[in-house]
Amino acid sequence: MKLQNIRLAQFKNYTQANFAFVDGINCFLGRNGIGKTNLLDAIYYLAFTKSAFNSVDKDNILHDESFFSIKASFEIEEKTAEMLCAVRLGEKKMVRWDGKEYEKLSEHIGKLPLVMIIPQDTDIVREASEMRRKFFDNLLCQLDQEYLKLLVKYNHLLKQRNALLKTFLEKNRFSAEQLAPYDELMIPLAIKIAEVRNNLMENFLPIFQEFYKDLSDNQEEVAINYDTRVTKSFGNNFTSQHQKDFRQGRTTMGIHKDDYVFLSEEKAVKKFGSQGQQKSFVIALKLAQFELLKISKNQKPLLLLDDIFDKLDDKRIAYLLKMMADGRFGQIFLTDARPERSKEYLKDIDTEKKFFELDLTPHANV
Repeated sequence: MKLQNIRLAQFKNYTQANFAFVDGINCFLGRNGIGKTNLLDAIYYLAFTKSAFNSVDKDNILHDESFFSIKASFEIEEKTAEMLCAVRLGEKKMVRWDGKEYEKLSEHIGKLPLVMIIPQDTDIVREASEMRRKFFDNLLCQLDQEYLKLLVKYNHLLKQRNALLKTFLEKNRFSAEQLAPYDELMIPLAIKIAEVRNNLMENFLPIFQEFYKDLSDNQEEVAINYDTRVTKSFGNNFTSQHQKDFRQGRTTMGIHKDDYVFLSEEKAVKKFGSQGQQKSFVIALKLAQFELLKISKNQKPLLLLDDIFDKLDDKRIAYLLKMMADGRFGQIFLTDARPERSKEYLKDIDTEKKFFELDLTPHANV
């Protein structure tokens, strides 16, 4: 799978822009604020039908305009496929693949496997459990359409159940009968989702550990523990939380409370890990994500690298460059504010390269 070109209209800071890509490394260069990351985000949008940075579609429309569109051509198994994503204020988002509009956007997820490495990825280690769930759910949704359907259904029911609990709290009146339909639907969904998440670790962990070993200065033992209260006895435990749910006005137990505990020598990396350990964890997580997608899809995912030369140390940059040189990756898109640095780093890598010097020209053809 190769992204041949992309055409932007009124997406973020782009009025009109067309870019044609090479099969190897595509490097977007220019000063900060010029739109390099926005271009990566447009590619991300093609894979996930949403922005990596702003989930509110109208906020991705160029200021004072009423719509944006992203058009692209892909080469897949020696055939060309066309894609269109379009958002107009007050209208339903449109996503078309080869002229056919998706009834459900979720049907598209996984068709274009993609991994993105950005400076904010350290939040996966440092921040709340939601960030870690988001990372693994991103991987699982690309791997398994059925998992995505389960997760969408669970989250929809969770939103409705929480709204009902909020009403109970506001009126100071509880009804187990009204909660029962949600409980009956959510309990089996939660058990199945937890099972899939748990099974993922069997395949993901060894790959992750191998990458971490290569990245780390110290050969400490690392692990990832999937932490969930959703077990086979979850049904009874879930309904026993009714009064607690009532008092707090929200659902206090379920797969939306799961966490992934990152450990080094049996100590939490979030609390005790050095900056170097945390960076190695993040890069190893992303590379394991790439590898598992490659194995499952039998193709190399698109790899987006935002500002890595500025944010990573020499050791980790050298490791990624070595992987690029070895052909471990497929098509790569990266950004850098210092053109001479990228050209120097990439000069010895024997693959096709293209450098895009971005400026503020409202109409660009590159």
